[in-house]
Parts: sequence; structure tokens; C-alpha cells
Amino acid sequence: MSTFMALSRFCVWRLAMSMFLFAAGSGAAQSQETAIDPEKRLKELGIELQTPPAPAANFVRAVRSGNLVFLSGHGPRKTDGSYIAGKIGQDLSIEQGREAARLTAINLLASLKAAIGDLNQVTRIVKVLGMVNAGESFTNHPQVMNGFSDFIVSVFGERGKHARSAVGMASLPNGMAVEIEMIVEVKAP
Repeated sequence: MSTFMALSRFCVWRLAMSMFLFAAGSGAAQSQETAIDPEKRLKELGIELQTPPAPAANFVRAVRSGNLVFLSGHGPRKTDGSYIAGKIGQDLSIEQGREAARLTAINLLASLKAAIGDLNQVTRIVKVLGMVNAGESFTNHPQVMNGFSDFIVSVFGERGKHARSAVGMASLPNGMAVEIEMIVEVKAP
């Protein structure tokens, strides 16, 4: 009888594992079907990515190494070539800083698209470094960077959730409000 019981328990365990693996596989397939298309999402948001201008110095906007794309620091450059400038908490409000971070995200996506051709190639936004132009008593750098992070997640969904640092700077190039750099994982070529 004990051999029969052991065999029965094994069969029940095996059936349970098979059901678990089937459910897990179905969930993976289902999540791929419902993945956000970032190109379509940008259109829904009314955002058209502009061709990035050539760098003003001896560097490139993006470097691909294997499945990683490293994007140089970008700022909140407007279509007219000017920047959202000023110190957050002094010249600009936190909300204006959030908008500068969002605009910087759009500029980074333009450079990323120029480098890889299609934002659907992105498998993960890996790491973001946000530098906030702020006075020495300002301490809400993460709130400013939420403008970037919230936008990126709205475009990429779960693939957009990233590791992040938000730090304050005494000054930034052209007096811009924020400068952000990003590391992105993409599909193998």
C-alpha cells in the first residue's frame, strides 16, 4: 500500500507541476501579446520624434555595444534649439523641472530611434542618471526626475521601469534645467 501511496503522490505532484508550467507559459505568451508598442504609443500621445541635431563637440549621441545602447547626456532642447534653462527651486518650479525631464526623455528617444531604427527593438530601459540644475538647498531631485520616469514607463510599460539616480548639480551646460543619460538593452541584431 505504501508503494501505491507514493506513486499516487508523485502523480499528483507531477500533474500540479504540469499545470503550473502550462499556466506560466500561457502567462508569458499573453504578456507578450499585450506588450506596449512604443512607436504606436508615441503617436497616441501626439509626439513625433525629431531627427537629433549633430553633436556640437567630438562625441556621439549613442554608442551600441552588444545588446546595450549607451546614450550621452541630453537636455530639454526645444524644437527651436533653445533649452528649458534655470535652477529648479530657484528659477523654475518642480513642475517645470518635471516638464524639462519629460522633454529630455523625448529627446533621448529620438537619439535612440536614430541609433536602432525602431523603438520596438528595446527590451529594457536599464539605467538612468538624472542631473538636476538646482540651488544648494534644493533636495527634491527625485520629484523632478519623475517627469522622465513616468513618461518612459507610459511609452514602454514594464520594459520602461529602470534603475535610476537623481543628483543635484551646481550648473549644467547652457544653463539647462536637467541633463539625463540612459542605458538601454535592445534585441540582438
